[in-house]
Amino acid sequence: MRILMFGATGQVAREVLRRAGPGVQVHSLSRAEADLEDPAACAAAIAGAEADVVLNAAAYTAVDRAEEEEARATVINGEAPAAMARAAAARGLPFIHISTDYVFAGGGTAPWQPDAATGPLGAYGRSKRVGERGVTAAGGVHAILRTSWVFSAHGGNFVKTMLRLSETRDALNVVADQIGGPTAAADIADACLAIAAAFRTGGGQSGIYHFSGAPDVSWADFAREIFARAGRAVTVTDIPASQYPTPAARPSNSRMDCSSLETAFGIPRPDWRHSLADVLKELSP
Repeated sequence: MRILMFGATGQVAREVLRRAGPGVQVHSLSRAEADLEDPAACAAAIAGAEADVVLNAAAYTAVDRAEEEEARATVINGEAPAAMARAAAARGLPFIHISTDYVFAGGGTAPWQPDAATGPLGAYGRSKRVGERGVTAAGGVHAILRTSWVFSAHGGNFVKTMLRLSETRDALNVVADQIGGPTAAADIADACLAIAAAFRTGGGQSGIYHFSGAPDVSWADFAREIFARAGRAVTVTDIPASQYPTPAARPSNSRMDCSSLETAFGIPRPDWRHSLADVLKELSP
């Protein structure tokens, strides 16, 4: 199976490259090869590629900066994926696109269903929703994988931030009224590879799917688990999000119902605590 992947250095893209097994060739496109700020160039890369499946693992992910750069974020997260999906559909290639829990307003406590009404709170979520609509409208075989709270041993993420802060602090205030499922980039990569394999053999079903780690927790409880498993003596105090203001509002409820992904592709929710142990082992000196 030949996968054409947009993205090379992001958390998920790096894990796809590491975890692709025998018989899977991944051609990863860097920004120099396919600039997401040039949707036509992205489409052209697909039109001329030798591939069986296309995976978009690249995105504009600076949630707060997007409030000032919404136009740019919308090109990268919205217009480029739509152009990719159209190009893939024109060639009959399945297209896999990674999206986010930020497309939801985040009210209530019930897990979000894939077909629930969206209502992004900020520019990042709006830009990702544009991309979702474009991918769906392209009309080809596709899977949009909404995920949340991504972490790995690479790049910037909550796990690495907590570990860095614990080097100089023994107490931290962490938001406790935002609930979601931490999701390891490695688990997302495995899910994408499984979806690609299913599509390649004529299985699976097009649509929007949710994929997040279990169990759902608050950021504060996630931090406590990180420190406990890393052997860091850090006291975590729960605070409301109102005491930690950010330029972009975050959903308070990022719980997602992931059952349809297991039904369609046989992919269950992973236990993020097991994945966290792997990441901490990789980060340990």
